[in-house]
Amino acid sequence: MSIFGQAKDLYKLQKQAKEIKKKLKNLHIEAKVEGVIILISAEQEVIEVNIEEKMMKIENRTKLQEQLKEAFNKGIKKSQEVAANEMKDLMGGLGMDMPNLES
Repeated sequence: MSIFGQAKDLYKLQKQAKEIKKKLKNLHIEAKVEGVIILISAEQEVIEVNIEEKMMKIENRTKLQEQLKEAFNKGIKKSQEVAANEMKDLMGGLGMDMPNLES
């Protein structure tokens, strides 16, 4: 392949990467853990945190802290899975085989 062909392929991959990044920003993942709901983008940006009123009571403080931690971790893990799945095709186009991402 000529240098111009390679440059064209690189430009195409860059364009695809930008499109995927835009898509990931607009993909929202919801993670629920008893009394806590976290909404996070596939770029791992927290969009919204909802806490049920019953969890706001002082006697639920320790439980709330644990539920928040669990919900954030769950949301981050889901967002990583979504992002990896979206990037799988792009990585294949770069000649980078990613066998751990097989569906």
